[in-house]
Amino acid sequence: MDHSPGFLRLVADARTRIRELTVDDVKALLDRGETFHLVDVREESEWSRGRLPRARHLGKGILERDIETAIPQHDAKIVLYCGGGYRSALAADNLQKMGYTRVFSMDGGWRGWNERSYPVESGSIGLAPGP
Repeated sequence: MDHSPGFLRLVADARTRIRELTVDDVKALLDRGETFHLVDVREESEWSRGRLPRARHLGKGILERDIETAIPQHDAKIVLYCGGGYRSALAADNLQKMGYTRVFSMDGGWRGWNERSYPVESGSIGLAPGP
């Protein structure tokens, strides 16, 4: 997908303030059984087609509204992902502005995960359990 120049500038700006993990980093966290919240910020239609193991869905459109109910601990480790790492970078920036201190965006997103043929889950739309 081609992104507009203005959108890419927003993402580049957000990336100056956030921390990112690679797809391989996130796979290693899952393989080690580490405790963290893995949050899919894609649209519900994207979520329903598949997601990362252990992910829960809080779409970017509702994330800021619902995050403090879903994950009330502002020091919890949270990894956000989207289709390619752009929306999750913007979302990570917003969560940090809300006081979350251990937020990461997964660079490469769903596409990068699938390019490596890492395992995915599929099923109905809804909120999957966190850690």
